[in-house]
Order: sequence, then structure tokens, then C-alpha cells
Amino acid sequence: MINLKIAIYSRKSVLSEKGDSIENQIELCKNYCESYFQGEDLEYIVYEDEGFSGKNLNRPKFKELINDIKSNKINLLICYRLDRISRNVADFSTTLELLQKYNVNFVSIKEQFDTTTPMGRAMIYIASVFAQLERETIAERVKDNMLQLAKMGKWSGGCLPLGFNSEKVSYLNSEMKEKSLVKLIPINSELETIKFIYNTYLSKGSILATLTELNTLGYKTKLKSNFELSGVKRILKSPIYVISNEDTHNYLKSLGYDVFGTPNGNGYLTYQQKSSNNSIVAIAGHKGVISSDDWLRVQKRFESNKQKAKKSSNRSGTGQNTSLFSGLLKCSKCGSNMVIKYNSKNKQGFNYIYYICSGKQKTNIDIKCDCPNLRTDLVDDIILAKIKTHNKDIIIKTYEDKLKELQLSSNKQLTNDLNKNINEKTDQIRSLIRELSLVSDESIKEMLRNEIASLNSELIQVKEKLNNSNKIQSDIENLIINIKQTLINFKNFYNYFDKCNDINVRRTLLNNIIENIIYDVESKSFNINFINLNMQLSSVRKSYNNLSTCNINLILTGETIGDKLKYYRLKNNLTQDKLAKLVGFNSGSCIKDIESNRRLPGRNISKKLADIFNLDTIYFFDKYLEDTHNLSNKLKEFRQKNNLTIKSASLKYGFSQASWSDWENEKSYIKRSKLYILKDNNII
Repeated sequence: MINLKIAIYSRKSVLSEKGDSIENQIELCKNYCESYFQGEDLEYIVYEDEGFSGKNLNRPKFKELINDIKSNKINLLICYRLDRISRNVADFSTTLELLQKYNVNFVSIKEQFDTTTPMGRAMIYIASVFAQLERETIAERVKDNMLQLAKMGKWSGGCLPLGFNSEKVSYLNSEMKEKSLVKLIPINSELETIKFIYNTYLSKGSILATLTELNTLGYKTKLKSNFELSGVKRILKSPIYVISNEDTHNYLKSLGYDVFGTPNGNGYLTYQQKSSNNSIVAIAGHKGVISSDDWLRVQKRFESNKQKAKKSSNRSGTGQNTSLFSGLLKCSKCGSNMVIKYNSKNKQGFNYIYYICSGKQKTNIDIKCDCPNLRTDLVDDIILAKIKTHNKDIIIKTYEDKLKELQLSSNKQLTNDLNKNINEKTDQIRSLIRELSLVSDESIKEMLRNEIASLNSELIQVKEKLNNSNKIQSDIENLIINIKQTLINFKNFYNYFDKCNDINVRRTLLNNIIENIIYDVESKSFNINFINLNMQLSSVRKSYNNLSTCNINLILTGETIGDKLKYYRLKNNLTQDKLAKLVGFNSGSCIKDIESNRRLPGRNISKKLADIFNLDTIYFFDKYLEDTHNLSNKLKEFRQKNNLTIKSASLKYGFSQASWSDWENEKSYIKRSKLYILKDNNII
């Protein structure tokens, strides 16, 4: 008797009919095997994948089945229907090849396919082709249906936007067949939040300020969590909330949308076509809540900010918007603010920006400050890196712990007890006064008067305690609000700074957590003072001095990368040859070329140099090199695309033929001034 190891594979997607249940599939497979392999010793191994599509093979039990096949644990694979394995021709072919490789037969009982025969194998391929065709046809129908719904302004599914719920509605079509669609139902409380977001943004002009206001006041998202920057921006850009009119219609068309429907005061719904660059926007069935004027003002403000950011980006390293710490940086020598100064182009054609002590520029004093200027490109990244990493987790936890402590130390119970005491004594006094009016005996009256006076005195004392308690409670509540806001400011900085390119928003994020940064002229160091930490956390027993400030030592050498390299090489008693070996150069001449400014190190070499001297990479890396990366190929591709020779290209754009040739053949570095000409002409 043969021991036949049979693998039964069953799969049911979420949308499968009841008749395709896993239990039914397994039972049918076993019945088939019992009748077909009579008299043989059958051993079943069942693999069940429930809730998985046949679109691909990324299913846990199917993966386990494949591993067992490869381990020669299976003689026969059986399934109820071919598409239980896969609806994808390529995937099924791969599976079939694997089965043949490990001598595993395959049976599909619904189609009566058996791979032990050539006809069976041919028929399986044909059936799998039709299975995939069916799947693709269904997918296309679904896509067309969703597209039609979008054009009609009907909700086609997905995550519900804030302000709306969904409701399934049945209706009769033109053929009197019952159909259903999903309708958006407004939620007034959430729509009030939407109105608040738009009003706040229009008044403050900043997404970050709007976000801070939302979270400080306790507004929540649809999932009852705090708002995030991306979510607020998405709400402000969405046309679902606008009261449609001709102006909004024309604006959406100007953005390249395919716009359907007639403006009628309702909002819009959008549908993204994955195969197209355009999206559909259609008048929906729900009323808009944001006026057309306000919504368009928001969109125009976004566009304006985008243009400002683009201009700033195009002027990187040369414009006033690139300095992060203007307004924060102060001179230790005279206490003045360090302001921005722009230098004329150097020999390489590059503008450097400096922080300069404003005490140097004062005309009404006899002795001006002699604080040295600081190049922004040398200090900004170093200071910023320190701010990002300085006790990040500890600061957040400290504020959260302090918040819990204050919330637990609430005076509310004491206030309630005092109010109760006041009410009791007031009732006692009233009762005594009533009793006093009823008695005639003077001795008793005198006794009652004394008791009333005593109670009045006690009542005054309790009321004073209540006033003090209310003041303490008010102070606690104010401190809680301040700490909540400061905690939000720190979290906003850590969460959004690196994601944001707008320099003004970045400055705001920094200003919200930094009190000032003092440049110590004598020690050439920076003291970074975080905002309000000591004051707000003063009632905690621990000392938080190490949280509130941090120090950065900065040795500023010559202005060029070559100057800096030479300084740190000599400081560490290294020869050019020895440093070259540490970096991975063949000879010290490479180091000599860098120190004499005949060449610049790329990012990898810069990092190696920084690691050797335990410095930040910025000491040895010139950011303009990002633009020169792969320059030779960029130039070749540009010429080929425009059918230009080296000679014609160099003449057209004002370069010497020799220079262009050297750049393409990587024989020489390109100067900044030449690089900017290439960029201005969109060559690179």
C-alpha cells in the first residue's frame, strides 16, 4: 500500500460566495481523493488562506505549501478550482514549473485537470489565461463604474473626510432595477471644526499656527486623535468643503482638472485616475460650508507661499531667507543681536552670508564690538544638529511627567470641601437667626447672638481659604495650559522641521522652543538656551539645568575647505601622506590638491575626513557639489538630446571648447560661476 501525501489548498477571498467556503472546498477535495485513490493510504495536509485575493501569491499558507513542496513533503497538490491557486498567468506558470521540478502532480477537481497527462497540462494553461482575463474584465468594469460615479459627483468609497458620514441609499434605475450608492451625510459638529480651521488659517496665515491652535483647544480628527500638519493642509486644499460657483469651477479647470456638473452651491468630490495625469472633479450631492471667496483666498495663499519657497530654493546660499537663527543669535561680548550680512561674490563666484554683531554697526557709540563674523553655512547645520539631538526624549518625557503631576495635584476636591463648609455654616446661621426671632428670653437671645457671631467669623475664614484655593487652582490651570503649549511646540519641532521646506515655518518652529543662542567670542562656542524650561519645571524636585541649555564648541578656521583641512591635519600631527592613507587615497598629492583648493572632496571623502577629526561633515563639504554630481553624463545627455557637438554646445552657451571637453572627460572641476550658467540654461 502506497503512502500518498496529499496537499489540499483552499482559499477564500472576502468577496467570495458562500458556496466557495473553505470548509466546502476541503470536503470536496477529500471526497475526490477517496474515490480516485481507492485502496491507498492517504495522508492529508491542509493549507487554508482565508481573506486573501488570487491576484498574487503573497499568502501565508501558500508560502508554507511551497516550502513543503521544496522539502519533498508533498506527492500531490489538489484544489477545488484552478483560480484558488492563482488568477495570474505568470504566477500560475511559475507554480506549475515548481510542481514539475519536484515531481508533484496537480489536480483541479472542478475543471478535472490532471498534470499527469500532457492534455491536462495544456488545458490548465488555457484555463489560467481565461481566469486572468475574467479578473481583468471585472477590474475594468469596477474602474469604469467608479469613474462614472465620480463624474456624477457620487461618493465612490475610501476614507471618509472630516465633517461627513456615509449612508447606503437604494434607488431604481432606468430599467427599474434596484441599485445602491453611498451618500455623504453631514456631521454638523465636525463641520464646525472645518470652519474653525479655515477661519484660523485666514487670520493667522500659517498652517503651523493653525495646527497649534487646533491641538491646544482640544479639537480632534475623525479618529479622535490630534491633528497633524499634513492633515490640516489636506483639509485646506480639499474642494469638498467649498460652496461651488463659477469662480471655483474656473479655478479648478485652470489647475488641469476635468470638471463635471453645474455650480449650485454644493461641494465637490474628486477621483484620481491612476492611468492619467488628470483628476476628475465633480459637483457632489452635499452642500458646501466654506464660501467660494474664503476657499479661493486659501488656495491663492498656498500658491503664493509655494512661489516664495521656490524663489528661496533657487537662491539657496545667496538669499536672506536661508539663515535659520537670525533673531536668536546674540553676541556674548556686547549682548547685541547678530544680524545677517551679505558678502560680494568671491573668486569662485559664490556669495557667502554672515552673522555679524549689530554692535559693530552702531554709529552712536565710541567703541564698536569686535566680535568676528560667522558664516551661516558653517554654523547653521552644526547648531541645528545639536538642537535636534539634545535630550530629545528626556525633554518630552519631562514635560509629560510634569503635566501628569499638575493634573493630579488639582485643588478641585479642596474647593468642593470648602464650598460645602460655607453652605453648611450659612445654613446654620440662617437657622439660628430664625430661632432668635422666636425666643423672648434675653439670656437665650444673647447666647444665640454669640453663636451667630462665632459662625460668621468662621465663615469669613473659610471664604478666605476658598479665595486662596481658587487662586491656586487658577495658577495650576494656567501652568497646565503653558506646559501643554510648550509640549506641543517641542513635538511640532521634532515631527515637522525636517519635513518642511518653508524657511519661515522652520524659523517659527525654532523660535517656539529656543529662547536665544549666545555666541561666546572668547571660547568660540555657542550656548543654546531652550525656552521656559527652568521656569515651567521649577516645582519638580529634580534639577533640569542640563535640559535647558547646551553648549557647542566651534573652532572657526580659514574660510575654505582647504584651510580647514590643513588646520585640523596639522593640529593632529598628520602628514599629507598619512592622512591620504587614512582616507583611502593613493598618495598625499590628493590631500595637497584639496588644501591648495585645486580640488574639492565629494560627500564620501568629506564624511571620512569628518570622522577622522571627529567633526561635522559640513567642515569639509561644499554643498554646490550636489549639483556637480555625475556632471559629465549630464552634459553628454544634454548634447545628445539636442543634437549638439562639444564645439557647437560650448559656442552656443559661451564656454571654451576645451573647458566643456574637460568637464565631460572629468579632467577638471567646474567653477561655480560656470555651474550657474549651466543651471540658468537648464543644461543640468
